[in-house]
Amino acid sequence: MKQPRPTRILLVSGMSGAGKSTALDTLEDMGWEVVDNLPLILLNRLLATDLPQGANDARPLAFGIDSRTRGFDAEAIVTRIKAMRDDGAQIATLFLDCGGAELERRYSETRRRHPLALDRPAADGIARERELVAPLRRWADHVVDTTSFTSNALKADLRDRFGDGDTSGPTLSVMSFGFARGVPRNADLMFDMRFLRNPHWVDDLRPMSGLDAPVSDYIAQDPAYEDVATRIEDLLLTLIPRYQAEGKSYVSIAFGCTGGRHRSVHMAERVAKRLRDAAFSPTVTHRDLASRPDDLTEGGSARGGSKGTLEQQ
Repeated sequence: MKQPRPTRILLVSGMSGAGKSTALDTLEDMGWEVVDNLPLILLNRLLATDLPQGANDARPLAFGIDSRTRGFDAEAIVTRIKAMRDDGAQIATLFLDCGGAELERRYSETRRRHPLALDRPAADGIARERELVAPLRRWADHVVDTTSFTSNALKADLRDRFGDGDTSGPTLSVMSFGFARGVPRNADLMFDMRFLRNPHWVDDLRPMSGLDAPVSDYIAQDPAYEDVATRIEDLLLTLIPRYQAEGKSYVSIAFGCTGGRHRSVHMAERVAKRLRDAAFSPTVTHRDLASRPDDLTEGGSARGGSKGTLEQQ
């Protein structure tokens, strides 16, 4: 049985150096299937190919074409797109433009050669390319001038145009860990919870974890706990929307304590709940939760042993 074609198709073109790669990367992060610089002779074959059984039929398709594409002919591309629309295809075009002086500056900064002026000044290639792509620019549904854009500004513009109103923000992960077993390498924000009273030194609490209510209650009795925890939550609720505005796709938040079983676990769970209450959807992992309680790991020699009771602590 034949599978349906993509319901949305976007042709991404423009001046070399104007941001096509950034645009395609952004669309891919938004869930689009992306194909770049496919020879035009293969484009019809791509669009005519049935999707594999079980494929994500709803995923939109973006394909990049510019003057470097084999067989590039702007007029022929326009004619082909018009024919596809006449056949009922939902296809749109995005053209990324940029001022000549800014393009020259970008090529100078990156020390790359313009693809149409490998042995001449970049200005010559820019002028030649502008002539070649003029039909695509005139006919484009979306023209974005990136002359004054930063990379993040371009990403934000594309999310507004093609993101279907998705404002869910970056993918959030919250984790707990033990400093004694090494810090996580991929944490964007790391908080040290070792200043809080340590449940490990209470006999009844040692076998438990930060997931257990008695451990949470014990940690919450620390005089500094509530003020610090609230400040951390407020900080994260301030930073996450800023990360979203800057186009950051992933944010990893890590809480550490000595062994990674009590204080950090409790804080990770508390903060994740606060984020969920604020309409975020964090994923929570506890890296060292399954580790064995160990006095040496917790600094037993410095505490003079591990014996104690709730009252004594």
